[in-house]
Amino acid sequence: MENQHIDALKCDDNSRTKELYGRYRDEFFAFSRKYNIDKTDCADIYQEAFIAIRKHAISGKLHSVNSSFKTYLFGIGKHLIYNKLKDYATKSSYNPKLHNADSEYDVIQVEDEKELTEEQRLLQHHFNRLGKSCQQMLTLSFYRGLTNEEIAKQYGYESEAVVRSHKSRCLKTLKDLIKTSPR
Repeated sequence: MENQHIDALKCDDNSRTKELYGRYRDEFFAFSRKYNIDKTDCADIYQEAFIAIRKHAISGKLHSVNSSFKTYLFGIGKHLIYNKLKDYATKSSYNPKLHNADSEYDVIQVEDEKELTEEQRLLQHHFNRLGKSCQQMLTLSFYRGLTNEEIAKQYGYESEAVVRSHKSRCLKTLKDLIKTSPR
């Protein structure tokens, strides 16, 4: 993480903090549009993410972070977006036609490939080697944050136990691919 950003957040320099806050705001709003987040909620999420990163700077947690400020901020923001989407899901009914089994899923991109750790590159490579069914299952569960029960209902599985079993097999396959991979 860039030391000048950490210092700006720690030392309570209002002008530098305000400049840093505004630097990625529009880009974050554009990023959040693909999740259909309400603009008001998006503003709240961005503010919460910025406050969280500021708390991390003050507590000293950011010195060990290897990603850029933007990547870290967007990572926190994405986590908060998923929480908000879960809130939306409990307040409204989910339309499974929006995400059918043949859908292509977004590849998670970062600013710069150099920012990925060796483990992250390995995971990304072997995830792409999995079959579509496993990619879909792991994406729905871990990336989209759906529960086994939600996946079973929305994608026509017999039960939550079938989803759990399928997810377990997919994770085992992914782990085996990673273990047998030459590093």
